[in-house]
Amino acid sequence: MSSSLRKVKTGKSESSLNRILQNKRKRIRLFLLVSGVLLLAWGFSLSSLPTSGNSTEGNISTSNGVVSFSQEPVKVDKSLLSDQNIKNKSKNPPVRIIIPALDIDLPVKEAKVVKGYWEVFPDVAGFGLGSSYPDEVGNQVIFAHARKGLFLPLKNAKVGQMIYVFTKEKWYSYKISDIKEVLPSQTEVIAPTTEATLTLYTCSGFSDSKRLIISAQRV
Repeated sequence: MSSSLRKVKTGKSESSLNRILQNKRKRIRLFLLVSGVLLLAWGFSLSSLPTSGNSTEGNISTSNGVVSFSQEPVKVDKSLLSDQNIKNKSKNPPVRIIIPALDIDLPVKEAKVVKGYWEVFPDVAGFGLGSSYPDEVGNQVIFAHARKGLFLPLKNAKVGQMIYVFTKEKWYSYKISDIKEVLPSQTEVIAPTTEATLTLYTCSGFSDSKRLIISAQRV
């Protein structure tokens, strides 16, 4: 075979190989492009899902515009809300909570019960009506959204840090004793206790799928 013929055949082979490689690269680039578009679309769809932190869709609206989230672990034991039980309460609710180590300083409002769930306020912390008052023995429950300016810093809480709860008359000190994440269905974290306990909770986990629970004992 002449050298010129070999060159022609070799040139054709190289040209075919180059086309194949180029087509393969194009297919890879197309695959990566399509994958990227799909990932972006998936990300946008997740960000638009309703969560307890940024949406009122699927929530229970009250007459004053405050919402109560049925997904929150705040279902209240009806025995705590009987007329006699409420009348016997000291009526000295928390009005402010401070956690110096986390730069948390928030007003606290009493959260009423709406269809079996406590109200959740958009701009302040809530004290669950029916839970124990600061001057009582029992489980005092305070909650807020996991947002900047609310309970978002709780994710950095550590055992041993101090929490201060103020009423209109005096203030109370608590030391963090336990930190854990639970599922929304695990409502035992807000059950009555036989000690002077403060329970803080907020949303956590992917798409607010879990609850961050901070337990503290009065000191």
